[in-house]
This record gives sequence, C-alpha cells and structure tokens, in this order.
Amino acid sequence: MLNALASSTSKAGTTSPAQIGHLKQQAQDLEGMFINTLMKEMFSSLKTDQKSGGGGDAEGTWRGIQAEQMSDAVSKAGGVGIADAIYSDLLAVQEASQSTQSSTGVSRS
Repeated sequence: MLNALASSTSKAGTTSPAQIGHLKQQAQDLEGMFINTLMKEMFSSLKTDQKSGGGGDAEGTWRGIQAEQMSDAVSKAGGVGIADAIYSDLLAVQEASQSTQSSTGVSRS
C-alpha cells in the first residue's frame, strides 16, 4: 500500500527515493510500536491466576514476547492502515520543508 502511495503523493518530485524509503520505514515502525502497545494492553487484561495459566514472572515475560510477535505479524501483513496516514503526513512535511529551503536558498547537506 505504501508503494502506491509513494508514487502518487510526491507532488513536486523533490523527495529522493532514499528519503521516501526512510519515511516509509519510519511510518511502519511507528505503526508497529502502536500495534505492540495495543497487544500488550490486550494481554494485560487477561486473567492470570493458577487456573488459567499460572501467572507469575514467566507468564508476564511470555505474554510480552507473544504480544511482540503478534504485532510483528500484523505489521508484516499490512498493518491496520496507520502507516499510510503517517507516511502521507511525513511526506507532506518533507516536501514543505524542502520547498521552504529551496525558496530561501538554504542548502541541505
């Protein structure tokens, strides 16, 4: 989804392919962190007594790993759509920054 968005969103074409790739990765990483937080919250609401799995530190560690793995799987499967929105905003900010720099004659190193 982000690949199609990249080609249609770059208005002036001033953003390099490397910058676009970096913006995509940032958007996907942020979405992954968001999904991970949601998964951890979901698992924290589960009952953890002796009858349901034992509780304790080991279960807490396992649930954290499980949340991380599940959120990675969701992200790799296309996520929940947050990355697309974040990417659009990041690209717009990048384009605006570059057009401001070029109109003021500021060179970006």
